[in-house]
Amino acid sequence: MSPLITALITVGCCLLVISPIAFVLGVKHRKRVAEAEIGSAEAQAQRILEDAIKSAESKKKEALIEAREEILRSKNEFDKEIKERRNEMTRQERRVASKEETLDKKTEALEKKDESLNRRIKENEEKAAEIERIKEEEMLTLQRISEMTPEQAKDKLIEEMTEEIRHEQAMKLAELEEEFKDEAETKAKNIIALAIQRYAGDYVADVTVSVVNLPSEEMKGRIIGREGRNIRTIETLTGVDLIVDDTPEAITISSFDPVKREVARLALEKLISDGRIHPTRIEETVEKARKEVDAAIKRAGEQATFETGIHGFNSEMIKLLGRLKYRTSYGQNVLNHSIEVSLLSGMIADELGIDSTVAKRAGLLHDIGKALTQDVEGSHVQIGVDVARRYKESRDIIHAIEAHHGDVEPRTLVAMIVQAADAISAARPGARRENLENYIKRLTKLEEIAKEFNGVERAYAIQAGREVRVMVKPEVINDDQMNLVARDIVKKIESELEYPGQIKVHIIRENRVYDYAK
Repeated sequence: MSPLITALITVGCCLLVISPIAFVLGVKHRKRVAEAEIGSAEAQAQRILEDAIKSAESKKKEALIEAREEILRSKNEFDKEIKERRNEMTRQERRVASKEETLDKKTEALEKKDESLNRRIKENEEKAAEIERIKEEEMLTLQRISEMTPEQAKDKLIEEMTEEIRHEQAMKLAELEEEFKDEAETKAKNIIALAIQRYAGDYVADVTVSVVNLPSEEMKGRIIGREGRNIRTIETLTGVDLIVDDTPEAITISSFDPVKREVARLALEKLISDGRIHPTRIEETVEKARKEVDAAIKRAGEQATFETGIHGFNSEMIKLLGRLKYRTSYGQNVLNHSIEVSLLSGMIADELGIDSTVAKRAGLLHDIGKALTQDVEGSHVQIGVDVARRYKESRDIIHAIEAHHGDVEPRTLVAMIVQAADAISAARPGARRENLENYIKRLTKLEEIAKEFNGVERAYAIQAGREVRVMVKPEVINDDQMNLVARDIVKKIESELEYPGQIKVHIIRENRVYDYAK
């Protein structure tokens, strides 16, 4: 073995022996160091703990001092509040005591008043009994003096009160009428006058007969025909009556249906112009005349819509309008009347600031029912309403047609305008005429209606039946009752008499005193 190896082995063995010893020594050293550090930490912790305890005790003392101060402050505030409340309660007690004292005084006063009131009630009851006894004595005395029973006196009192109420009613009525007239009369007159001034149409009075001129008297025989067959054929085909009399060179056509009369007139003129008059030729000519009249009816309806500026009518409605050309009312041509009502309605509507188109349409259609009165039963108003509904007219138009004669109360301004325009057109001088017999009957009936009222002495219908002047007895009718009498007469005229336009009722009361110098 070499010395180097031996030296290495020796060094290794030494290291093996020294290593555990060094380890043990190291462990002990670290333990001593650790124990020294632990001791230092414990000492430090003890110091920290002591400092903390001192700080806590200091803060506890401060907190106790603050708590004591807060408690003292709260106690002072509480004592102050208690003192204020005691003072308030003392004041309340004083007020209550004062009120109780006042209440006692009022109660005592009320008791005194109650006693006084009871005494007065007793005295009043005694006085009432005395008054009742006196009233009975006076009643007996009055009955003996007036020779009237209580029932009779009561009736007399009611009569006097009724008379007084009628007097007040008449005065109020006169006042209201005067007020309404002041506000409305001027404006209404201006509007109506302006409308009439702007439209001044002519009138042609149609009648129920037409006259056909003949070239010679010989033509009468040819129209009559052998054994009257030609005239019978004409009357059968046209539905009219031919009057052949002593009128020179003329034949009269009579019929209440103006369309049939027009067909017969055209057919006769064509037959006279042609010269060939026999049943076959008459049939052909009547048929041609009927077609011409139908065409004229359509043209008349279209012309009416053109003149009024109203469009959008159903073709059948235009034909019905055209038929009005051959319809009259009191001698007034209904188509001309309808056109005038339409134009007047439009003018009035323009003045009032409403839609004139609706008013003009309603005015043009207001008498459309008269086109069918020869064929359909019922009044022309109801027929017109049915026609307007059938051809889908608006509700305002239908209502205006329904209300233009007052059959129903007008609810729209358009209906009132049409009603006024219809009255204006019918009442214009020369617009309508009627036969003498009906005219006399209407005037007589007008005077009879006025004479039926108590206190009326005489009545006279003047101004072609447009006015009735009523003379009343001054000892029966006083000034205040004149308004009531006039209104009663107006209502009865409206309910019992048919008339065109309007009728003025003029009440006249006159006192005359006579004396003679001798």
